[in-house]
Amino acid sequence: MHVTHLSLADFRSYPRAEIPLDAGVTAFVGPNGQGKTNLVEAVGYLATLGSHRVASDAPLVRMGAERAVVRAQVRQGERQQLVELELNPGRANRARINRSSQVRPRDVLGIVRTVLFAPEDLALIKGDPGERRRFLDELVTARSPRMAGVRSDYERVLKQRNTLLKSAALARRHGGRSMDLSTLDVWDQHLAQAGAELLARRLDLVAALQPLADKAYEQLAPGGGPVALEYRPSAPGDAHTREALQDQLAAALADARKQEIERGVTLVGPHRDDLLLNLGRLPAKGYASHGESWSYALALRLASYDLLRAEGNEPVLILDDVFAELDARRRERLAELVAPGEQVLVTAAVDDDVPHVLAGTRYAVADGTVERA
Repeated sequence: MHVTHLSLADFRSYPRAEIPLDAGVTAFVGPNGQGKTNLVEAVGYLATLGSHRVASDAPLVRMGAERAVVRAQVRQGERQQLVELELNPGRANRARINRSSQVRPRDVLGIVRTVLFAPEDLALIKGDPGERRRFLDELVTARSPRMAGVRSDYERVLKQRNTLLKSAALARRHGGRSMDLSTLDVWDQHLAQAGAELLARRLDLVAALQPLADKAYEQLAPGGGPVALEYRPSAPGDAHTREALQDQLAAALADARKQEIERGVTLVGPHRDDLLLNLGRLPAKGYASHGESWSYALALRLASYDLLRAEGNEPVLILDDVFAELDARRRERLAELVAPGEQVLVTAAVDDDVPHVLAGTRYAVADGTVERA
């Protein structure tokens, strides 16, 4: 699978942009602040319905514009599809496939698949658990696009449950009449059901990633590992099937209810879990050097790429301003690993940051223009 054409309208810094893309390596080269990352960010948005740089859609719409449009022509074998997303901050986004009538944005998931590595990925190693949960969930959805609906259901139930718990906590603190919490049992059931499916997918993913991440780290930094991935659930237990996980979550919610009512928030579930990343015998967070952290984050992304490729539809690999952060040895090793990819998109400030093995198409990006070099 690869993107053959990218069209932007009022996305980030671009009033309009039309960019033909080839299979193989394409590098966008130009000074910082000229819009290189905006281009690959748009491709990544089509794959995940989110940005790797910001949490909301508002910054993605060009200043002064009401909406932005990202459109891509995608080829998979002999099949071609046109996918389009309209971003409307403060309102519902819109989507179209092959210029048909509108579909739900999440219906486009799976048409474009990407694995994106950027400087922000250091947060996978050094950041809070939310970064690692997002990494897992985006990859879970890339493997099975229907999981976008499960994630949405879980977030909706969690929001409703938290609203009820918060109201109960406020009533207790102000000495008011105790609230009727009979509906909490219903929300517990829904949360355990959706949460168990998400948990089962995460556990399966971590098991599949473990050997691939260890292999990728060894390729990038020989002798520096091993690396180990350990999923740490907030609900105690060692269940793995969806049914057993649902029972485990339901029991944990029941045990935590008194504390949750006191604090006004849901304390158990996938939204409170973490992925522990170990390097050798120590946690990577707090112990890994800067270079080791970079290598670990790269290994996670390369493992993701290998996993998706092994399961069928090879993703677009995006390397956003990565090579400038690596020493010469890691730079060459990474370039050799990714060069055979069906489509690799690279951004760099100068030509010298792009290793020679990544010969391919070059675009010069400057002053709001993107020109083929």
